[in-house]
Amino acid sequence: MRHKAAYFTTKKSQTAFLLSKSKEMSNKLIILSFVALTFGCLAFAYEPKPLQDFCVSDPNSSVQVNGLVCKDPTQVQADDFFFSGLHLRGNTSNPVGSRVTQVFANQLPGLNTLGISMVRIDYAPWGQNPPHTHPRATEILTVIEGTLEVGFVTSNPNNRFISKVLKKGDVFVFPVGLVHFQRNLGKGYAVAIAALSSQNPGAITIANAVFGANPLIPADILAKAFQVDKSVVDQLQAKF
Repeated sequence: MRHKAAYFTTKKSQTAFLLSKSKEMSNKLIILSFVALTFGCLAFAYEPKPLQDFCVSDPNSSVQVNGLVCKDPTQVQADDFFFSGLHLRGNTSNPVGSRVTQVFANQLPGLNTLGISMVRIDYAPWGQNPPHTHPRATEILTVIEGTLEVGFVTSNPNNRFISKVLKKGDVFVFPVGLVHFQRNLGKGYAVAIAALSSQNPGAITIANAVFGANPLIPADILAKAFQVDKSVVDQLQAKF
């Protein structure tokens, strides 16, 4: 009987120990879950969509924010949502033979926080909108007049070149961040209208950024990157 009592006492102790460990592990899991949930909420503690009907930009405010400060809504007028000018041809008398007319939040205050903008692009005969990227926006383009060759390049390592010839009424989309271009294939002027998924999509023209940086990128770095003689880089930098 003494051995049995000792046996049951030992089993009870083991059971109590296991229950205690199980409860301790359960508490740790609850704490870890709570911490993960808390930090997850902190990581996503923002509202990606507007929290009011509109936020017309106030150009007179000196406050710095990620975007533009809202104008007093009681002072908002119809003209804050209006822009006139896309019927006018842009001046294409420049080395690349194209002109982009922007309608961003700076030109149309009512666009502020709405995540959209548009441009008109004019092309002289054989003019081009040279290879560039929009770091903050996807672009969808439609041809209004003329014939355009368009294309973009996928990211590393494939760098696949995808291109198409567009005619009046055709539509093409350039995914966000990818290098792309348009070129007028006709003998007359061409016009396109494009919409972008940001009020300020940004534009990085590859040639300007690489060869026209301020201050200049060291020529030996570019010579090695492009696998050309340094004199070639010097010539290119002199053009920008």
